[in-house]
Amino acid sequence: MATTTPTTRRAFRRTDDYTPGTPKVKLVEEKLSALGLTSVLIKVHAISLNYRDANIAHGGNPWPVLPNGILCNDAAGEVVAAGEKVKRFAIGDRVAPIIDTQFISGRELGRSWLAADEDGVMADYVIFDEEVLVKLPSYLDCISAATIPCAGVTAWSALKGMSIGQTVLIQGTGGVSVFALKLARAAGLRVILTSSSDEKLQRMKEKYSNPPLLTVNYAKRPDWHEEVLQLTDGVGVDIVVENGGTPSLVQSMKCTRRGGIVSQVGYLGKQDPKDLAELVPVIIDRRVVLRGINGGSRYDTEDFCAALSATRIQLDDLIDSVFPFEKAEEAIEYLWQGRQVGKLVLRL
Repeated sequence: MATTTPTTRRAFRRTDDYTPGTPKVKLVEEKLSALGLTSVLIKVHAISLNYRDANIAHGGNPWPVLPNGILCNDAAGEVVAAGEKVKRFAIGDRVAPIIDTQFISGRELGRSWLAADEDGVMADYVIFDEEVLVKLPSYLDCISAATIPCAGVTAWSALKGMSIGQTVLIQGTGGVSVFALKLARAAGLRVILTSSSDEKLQRMKEKYSNPPLLTVNYAKRPDWHEEVLQLTDGVGVDIVVENGGTPSLVQSMKCTRRGGIVSQVGYLGKQDPKDLAELVPVIIDRRVVLRGINGGSRYDTEDFCAALSATRIQLDDLIDSVFPFEKAEEAIEYLWQGRQVGKLVLRL
């Protein structure tokens, strides 16, 4: 295998300055580390941003992060060099790292998240061990494929156990939510989508009009779970893709059918333990299965890529905006303001 490699890379590192109005990332040129025997050098072609990235950049991550680390855990790129003992990949393969580099089979006890415990992928070149990489579906371009490792696999994991004809409640119009909506509809599920913006809900209804999309504005109706129950004839939904955290979790359970599933994928709301006062009686009464979703393992990612390749589902309609790599700061601010409906991607 080829061993010629560039010696430096461009990367955006966090400034760790959380003062409003100050830059959150800084473009640097730094030396690339040596290529190990089982590691792979990837030329990055696209980087997908998640709310998590903006939150980390603004100091809001609830877990420790590497000081001045590199943001982002979603990327698509091309193998340009590989170590002598690499077996799973060849030069030219399109690949992406998994988001938790210790989560291979699903049985691992530890974790190590990109852009938190270790550097992320907001760079023009990255190096990873072959064990934490997956091949991307060949029918997708890099812009679409870059959304797969975090948002896509999170949505895939959140919907596990679904079956045709069931109803899923999806909160918000961010990357994971829109991905979950698309997957749910492709799988024959009825979708109820919530947002605080009538404009965003209308855009989604127009975009996904057949069959008609059911929507609820939770800002206009504080007891929004009652509206969800009305839409399901009092039964409740089968699965919830729960994005809010403490402000919405109990209400999500209240509109989940008895024995249904709530997949907790995010914490977008202002977290307050007082909101969980009814948690225990509600979870017992409704026999709800509450499961934490922390992305997925490498095996989950490979399964998802196989499903995409088999169905050839197009993902370009998930993309809200594409920014040039050099405009990373603007993209982070756009995301932080919640202006997106779907995914933001940096193109290199």
